Amino acid sequence: MVPERVHTDCQHAAPRRTRLAPSPTGALHLGNARTFAINWAIARKQDWTIVLRIEDLDHPRVKPETIDQAREDLAWLGLTWDEEVPLQSACLQPYVGALRQLGASGRIFRCDRSRRDIAQAQSAPHEREHGLHYDPSLRPDDAGTAVAAPEQSATWRFMVAEDDITVNDAFAGSSTFDLSRVGGDFPVWTASGGPAYQLAVAVDDARHGITDVIRGDDLLPSAARQQAIQDALNLPTPQWWHVPLVRGADGRRLAKRHGDTRLATFREAGVPAEQVLGLMGYWCGMTEAPTPMTAADFLAGLDVTAIPSHDITLTLEHIAWLTG
Repeated sequence: MVPERVHTDCQHAAPRRTRLAPSPTGALHLGNARTFAINWAIARKQDWTIVLRIEDLDHPRVKPETIDQAREDLAWLGLTWDEEVPLQSACLQPYVGALRQLGASGRIFRCDRSRRDIAQAQSAPHEREHGLHYDPSLRPDDAGTAVAAPEQSATWRFMVAEDDITVNDAFAGSSTFDLSRVGGDFPVWTASGGPAYQLAVAVDDARHGITDVIRGDDLLPSAARQQAIQDALNLPTPQWWHVPLVRGADGRRLAKRHGDTRLATFREAGVPAEQVLGLMGYWCGMTEAPTPMTAADFLAGLDVTAIPSHDITLTLEHIAWLTG
């Protein structure tokens, strides 16, 4: 059943497709597990095809050993998939083609400025709040000029318009972003010779036929950037589903600073997958207290309308329940 909070004009012909897309820059943790479990259960309830896509383009941070570990962690929880596509790094040609298309339409420009240069140009409070902001005043004089063959050993930025972009989300509702004020012109290609995240995801979701994207709501601004790229490349926009995150007691996204919350650590310590799924189910509003459950139990119990609309805080009591 589609939740009442859904606000969308998108209509998709069957079959619908979603993706589990772990990034091997680190091991999957409890927060990742909750998002992936929600994604898997929504898809299985509605008979969507699930694609596994390992997003390994952030080369300086990629840890090769976590690629197989991600597959093992998902399988341990019982989160299955129907297809697996090659690693993103296996073939860069689709991204090169997209970069050339953006260049030919004058939507990108070469950026040779350092992070320090960009940071020093920030002045307004809203720019600092949203991280590094590329001010339009920093654009080169030839920005907007068609580029037939963008050099692949340079950084290229997408030139955002001063127009609002509305993201219609099946969980979070409707959100409006002015990208000229939230981040500004953003990278689509890196000097290391590969696509940036926003371009790679927009291209891959289209070529893999992804109709529904379910992920953490920290990526809502990314949805607006990806819609801008999709519009520029004449690609379809998927139905977005952005769900709240699991955070540490300090309110920050779950990370090493909050202790070892890796699935592999619990698995190697002999914690049953049913314990982890039981905590996920509790966090999704299925039970009043953590209760062991199988993947089948989680699937049967998930009600999207019951998932809390606020972030979840991981507590010491949660960890104690898992390991006790």
